[in-house]
Formats: sequence, structure tokens, C-alpha cells
Amino acid sequence: MKILRKRLKRRDKGQKPGEISVIPESTDDLWHLKYVIEPGDLVYSFTYRRLEEATDKIRPDKTEKKRVRMGIRVEGVEFHRFSHRLRVKGVIEVGPEVGSYHTFNIEPDVELSIIKSNWREHQLDRLREAERASNRAPIIILTIEAGEAVAGIVRQYGVDELFSIRYSSGKGNGIDSNMKQFFTEVLNQLQQAYYSNACDALIVAGPGFIKNDFHEFMREKVPELHKRAVIEQASSTGISGFLEVLKRGAVARLRAVERLAREVKLLELLMAEISRDEGGLAVYGEDEVRKAMQYGAIERLLVCDEMLMADESRERIEELLRGVERMGGNIVVFSTEFEPGKRLKALGGIAALLRFKL
Repeated sequence: MKILRKRLKRRDKGQKPGEISVIPESTDDLWHLKYVIEPGDLVYSFTYRRLEEATDKIRPDKTEKKRVRMGIRVEGVEFHRFSHRLRVKGVIEVGPEVGSYHTFNIEPDVELSIIKSNWREHQLDRLREAERASNRAPIIILTIEAGEAVAGIVRQYGVDELFSIRYSSGKGNGIDSNMKQFFTEVLNQLQQAYYSNACDALIVAGPGFIKNDFHEFMREKVPELHKRAVIEQASSTGISGFLEVLKRGAVARLRAVERLAREVKLLELLMAEISRDEGGLAVYGEDEVRKAMQYGAIERLLVCDEMLMADESRERIEELLRGVERMGGNIVVFSTEFEPGKRLKALGGIAALLRFKL
């Protein structure tokens, strides 16, 4: 994420109205913007619009679309991860055809400006995080075992599956002909995914020795890719394997700060505290979290991104977040695109790790 301009003013009660102009550079950046842009904001961007021209014809000729800069008052935001697009819908407030509805289709490298009556601290933190993350190349996790290989690319909102390959093992010991064919197919797809996504590291994980055999196969066939790869233990493939790799801190070791690895570890810590006899240093559910906030007991607040977007909960949750910030607590927003966020959502969408027992 490139932050081009930031014009914020401070008012009483900690309000920060103003404008921030950005250029999203990736799908991750679009995902971040989904939780920054909210109904009521004024968003400016360039778009193509067919402008009606004055004419004396009863049925005027169809005019060409022209590139214009408009400002719309936001009513809704949708993130389309597979089409790499953010749709921002609202009423035109600045530009041609004021009062009409329009939708910005924001893609990577499209500049936009966001004007808010109050920029909240967690929104500014999210933009800063996206700006820092733009300097980091993505990482691929390949989980492989006898019979299956599943690869995913680590995004800030989760792990996107890249490909899945199954094979039937032949007879014999070692790497038989079927296994070599399997390894070759996996390596071909892995190379294509690695270079097309401009990655800088690869984690090969799985149970047993298949991962080691593939790592050696890669050394012989594509030594430059082998130099970028590390081996990690995992008991399964696919999503559960990805989670295990993240939990073990493999991504965090390759990258100084990794949002997703942090979410996995925090959720594990939360579940461990919840499961303690007589309760540990954790609470979950909005009522219990609000009670903990009133006592100043919250060290870390964990909240699902969806709760910051839903009309029925946004104002309550924002009030709770401000209370936690005033008392020195940290806030971590979980992505419901991935497993840790889904598990947090099942606990009511909000939980807290405490400084002391209530």
C-alpha cells in the first residue's frame, strides 16, 4: 500500500477528521481497505462514466464513456478476493450526475482518497501495517505427503490455496516412477506459482520423509528454488497443515512480522486460557468483554473484522475499542477469511486476554 497524502486534524474528544490518499498495490491491500472504508465516508477516485450531451435528437446517439474524477458518499463495500477487486458503492456527491448511484471498482494500482469525519486508531494502524507489508514478498507453503500435495500462498487475510495434486503410488521402494511423475507435476506447478507471484521463500512441510524426498528432488531439478526452500514438520496437508506451519512460527522466522502467524498464536493462547480449570486469563462474548473493559483488565482485545462492518454491531464495538485503547490495551483485528478468525467468530466474534482474573 502506498500512502500518498495524509491530512488529518485533531479535535476535542480525540476525533481525527481528514483525508488520506492511497494506492493499493495488491489483493491484500484491497482487503485492508474493506475494513477502512465504511458507510458515510466520502471516497474520490477516477472512473469511466457515460455523460449525456445536449442534443436536439429525439433519440440521441450513444456517447462514449469518459474518464472522470468523482466523489461518492459510501453506502456499501464488497471485497472480491478471486477477481482482485474492491467494489465501493454509493451516491455521487461530487462530479457529474450528482444524486445518481455509482460503484467504484477498485483494483491494484488505482488511486483513491478517503475522507472521514473521524479516523479511528485501528484504521490508521491497518493502513500503516499495509504500508509496511508492501515491502515484503509473499511466501508459499507446500504441504506434501504420500498421495497428496497442496500449496497455498500466505496472504495478510489468510492462505489462498494455489493448487492440489493427488497421485496413486506404484509398487517398489524409494521414489518409484509414479512418485517421480508426481514430484515433477508438483514442481512444475510450484515453479509457476512461485515466480508468477514474485515470492521470496518457500516452506515444504508434511509428515514423514516425503517432504525430504521432494526437497532433494527439487535440489537436483531446480537448485535456485531449492535455495529458497526450508523444511518444516506438519502432521497433515491442506488447511490444517497450513495452520500447523503457522503455529510453529515457520513464517514468522522467515519474516520479522507476520499477521497471520500472530493470529494463530493468539487464538491458541486464548483457547488455552479458556480451558483452564476455574477459568484463566481470558473472556469471550461481548457482555463478558465489556465487563472486563470496565475493570481495566484487558491486555489484548481480539475482534473479528466482520463485527467492525456489521450495521447492528459497529457502533457498540467501536465504543468498546475506544475504551480498551484509553486503558492501554492492545487491539488485534482477526480476518474471518481464515480459520483463526472463523474460530473467534464462533466464540461470539470478540474475546480478550486479561491482565488479571476477574
